Formats: sequence, structure tokens, C-alpha cells
Amino acid sequence: MFTEASRPASIATMLVTKATLYFLPVQTRVPLKFGTETLESVTCARVKVEVRGENGSTAIGWGETPLSVQWVWPSPTPYSERETCLKDFCASLSGAIINESSTGHPMTIGWEFSEGPLHRLLNEVNTERPKKHPMPHLAALVCFSAFDIALHDAYARLQGLPIYQCYSTEHMGDKDLASFLGVGDDGVSFSGKYVSDFLLDSPRTTMPAWHLVGGLDALTDADLDGTEPDDGYPVTLEQWIKTDGLCSLKIKLRGNDADWDYDRLVQIGQIGTTLGIEALTADFNCTVTDPDYVNTIIDKLAAEHPAIHRQILYIEQPFPYDLQGHSIDVHSVSERLPLFLDESAHDWRLVRLGHSLGWTGVALKTCKTQTGALLSACWAQAHGMQLMVQDLTNPMLAQIPHLSLAAHLPTIRGVETNGMQFYPEASAPEAAVHRGIYRRRNGQVDLSTLGATGFGYREDEVVRELPDPASP
Repeated sequence: MFTEASRPASIATMLVTKATLYFLPVQTRVPLKFGTETLESVTCARVKVEVRGENGSTAIGWGETPLSVQWVWPSPTPYSERETCLKDFCASLSGAIINESSTGHPMTIGWEFSEGPLHRLLNEVNTERPKKHPMPHLAALVCFSAFDIALHDAYARLQGLPIYQCYSTEHMGDKDLASFLGVGDDGVSFSGKYVSDFLLDSPRTTMPAWHLVGGLDALTDADLDGTEPDDGYPVTLEQWIKTDGLCSLKIKLRGNDADWDYDRLVQIGQIGTTLGIEALTADFNCTVTDPDYVNTIIDKLAAEHPAIHRQILYIEQPFPYDLQGHSIDVHSVSERLPLFLDESAHDWRLVRLGHSLGWTGVALKTCKTQTGALLSACWAQAHGMQLMVQDLTNPMLAQIPHLSLAAHLPTIRGVETNGMQFYPEASAPEAAVHRGIYRRRNGQVDLSTLGATGFGYREDEVVRELPDPASP
């Protein structure tokens, strides 16, 4: 129930009254390598929440995320077992979000749920699993993210506003950033500051798009073996660059084969130089344990191919997911090139730990919750860290909050977006409404078609038949 003490009377709050969960299967057109595993299909969790405002008004909100098993839960446990566990966890969340979430602004609801009920539910799952291969916290966050995104969407619709106009004192009242990030013990104070203070004054409607070059991707026609799809979309890196007018490439590396990694960087860098690529980044797949592995590759590239080296804007997450279990001093890497947390950055406290170890940037993902991404973005900026918004190969509705986050933050260079590479037809109904969000042209994505409330999905114009809801 709403109470006078729960919020100032001028601040609109909401209560979750219903949650509906759908599972949408998606098949890739080409495989995507994640560490030691390969993604060939994915299940997307789509959530609809219904909320009631303190004045009795109601609204719905939508959220979606791919349950990317290989990324969120690397393990020798069979894929099907892990995927079933994630889906079951989503189903348990659909009941818990009604019975155990607080009232208020979505930042408050999302943060309090992730700090309390989410941990309890994860612990319950893992007490029933073999201790050797527990479900990670990252996996729980990804499951919850669809619900969290839906909460933000619903709140903004309740207000009749775009969501990024709902993060100031007008809507959050006494819940300033210090309520989530603490008062600060390092000379940085969040008292009296809000998320809105860390957003761009003028959000971008177009942004440069980063293209993902997977470890299995064909680079030129010489790499083709006849098994590639014949579906009208490019199948080599050269074709993608020419078709989409790309200027930025993210290169997936192995992290356990230095010769292969170096040769791959050089080969892609040379192709890019010929075709007008301006920026590169290298992703070592979280498999490195010694900074010298990365340093040796960087130094060799600087000595032998300085032009390619100059194009590398940052290095992404070479080291293991568990930052607390692998507290590696990485200053030697970040002294060479900016070094960005990705999988390790579950929340702002881990960003703080990373900062102390020498990381200089953070790659944000809405799949780790909208609430968490915004709090990490605020903490990072306040401490001089750079930002990027990275993809989880987001199709369908999941693409829109992902791009919107990047549009409202000072990212290092646009946004990574690769759903159109691996399953473009999955988003065909949404692309009929938002063409520029699901296709890259002149190296850019275009968000100008977004609607005026919530995340601007305009889902009522999207012709998509949803499956039967999942049982809670």
C-alpha cells in the first residue's frame, strides 16, 4: 500500500500488480563464438508488467533480453540444463516481482529487488544445484533485467513521458544518487545529485555503430567454404563494411593463443585500413589471467603496425568474470590503452573495485538491468572513467533500451549493435516500424522513429504474434 511516509506527495510512485512472461526462440544465421562455446540459437525473455499509480491510474511496460546462456553462465554443465534453469528462474521472478517488490520509482524498485529478493532466489536455486557449477549472479541479473526494463517503461508511460525524462528530482524526490551509491568516502559526493545530472543534455538520434567480428567470422571471400547462408545478407567482413558503411569494428579474440590473436588483429586491421575503418577495439573473451599476455600483443602491434595500433580505442575485459576472485592489478595494461570492464561490472561496487585495480572504463549493458547500468554510468563518470554501451546481440524489443542507453550517455564512440549480423529476420516485425534501429546505414543507427512515452517501442504498431505466456 502507498503511505504518506513512503514518498513526498509530489512524487508519483507505482505498485506492480501483474507480470506476464513470454519466451521467444531465435535461431542464428551464422554462429557466434563466446569463449569456449558457440551460440547458434537463443531464447529471449519478454516481460509485460502492469502497474498502478498512487492516484489509481494504470499502465503497462515491456522489457526483453536474450538469455544468452554461453555468456552469462560459462560452464561444462550441458547447455540445455543451464537454459532450463534460466527459464525457470525467469518464471519465479514473475511471481516475486508482484509479491516482493517495493513501491516507488523504478530505480528504487529495481535496486531494492536486486539487493534482496534476487539474491535470495538465486541462493535457493543454487542450494539445489551441484556446488561445483552454481548459477552465477550475472545470469540472475540478466533474467531480472527484462522485468527491470519493463518497470522503467511502465513508470514513464504512467507519467506520459519518455523514460529519460523521469530520472530527476521531480520524479525521484529525496531518492538522490547517495541513496544508492552512498555518500562517498573518496572525495566524490552523490548527495543532491540524480541520474539526470549524468545524462547528455541533448540525446543523440543517430550514432556510430560498432560491428562485431566474431572468432568464426569469414573476413574475405577466400575464407568462404560453401556452408554460408544464402539469405541476401553479407557473409564476410568485407561485405558488411561495404554494405553498412561501417567505420568501427570490435574484434573477438581467443585470449589463450597469442599468435592467433595477434595475427587476427593485424589481418582485420589491414582489411579495415583498406576499406575506411576508423576505430577498433579488442575483446579477449575473459580468458586471460596474466596482463603480460595483453601487453605483449599491444606492444608488438605498436612496433610493427603502428597505424593499426592507433586505431584501437580500448581493450575490453581480457580477465576473468569474477573480479573479486581474480583481483588482478591491470595498471600495466591501462597505461598502454584504455581498459574497459564488461562481464565483471555487475554493479557500481564492482566498477569501484575495478577502478582501484586500474581499469579506466566500463562497458554498460541493459541486460544487467537498466537500474544497474544507470548507477554504474553515474559512478564511473563521477570518477573519470570512460563509457561504452555493449551489445548482447539484442533482437526485437531488446534492441531499443540498449540503443537508448547509449543515446543518452557520453560513450566513447556510439554503440555496439550486432543483432542484424546474427539474426536479422528475428526483428523483421519491429524493423517495419523502426527501420533505422535494426539496420545500419552509413555506419550509423537511427533512433528518430521512437515513440513519445516509455522507451518508445510503439509495440502496438508491431505485427508480432506472441506465444502463450510461460507459467509462473
